[in-house]
Amino acid sequence: KFKMNHLLWNLYTRIKNGQAAKKTKIYQPRTKLCEKFLNLLWKEGYITNYRVSTKNPRLFEVILKYNKGEPAIKNITAVSKPSKKVYVKVKDLWKLSTGLHMLIISTTNGLLTDRDCKKLHLGGELFCIIS
Repeated sequence: KFKMNHLLWNLYTRIKNGQAAKKTKIYQPRTKLCEKFLNLLWKEGYITNYRVSTKNPRLFEVILKYNKGEPAIKNITAVSKPSKKVYVKVKDLWKLSTGLHMLIISTTNGLLTDRDCKKLHLGGELFCIIS
C-alpha cells in the first residue's frame, strides 16, 4: 500500500507539471490503483482520455484536457499520507462538498467521488481534492 500511494502522488505531480508546461499528454506507470483514479478523472471530465501506451505497455498515456487554454485541473491536493491517514464520514462529506472541487475517497467499494459516496452512504479515506 505504501508504494501505491507513492505512485498516486507521482501521478498527481505528473498531471500538475504536465498541465503547467501545456503538454498534451503524459506517461504514468501502469497500476490498478492509477487506472481507477484515471477512470474517475475521465468520467468527471478532468482528462480527455487515457490508454495503455503503444510504445511501452507498462505505461499509461494520459491525454490532458484544457478549456480555452486553461488546464481542466487547476490543483490536486493530496490529503491522506502514510504518516497521517484522513478518514471522512458520510455526514462530514455534506459539509466538505461545495461543488467547486471534487474529493476522491477510498471506500470499501473502491475509489469513488464525493458525489458517489453520498449516493451510496459511504465514508472512507480521503485521498485527494481536485479543483
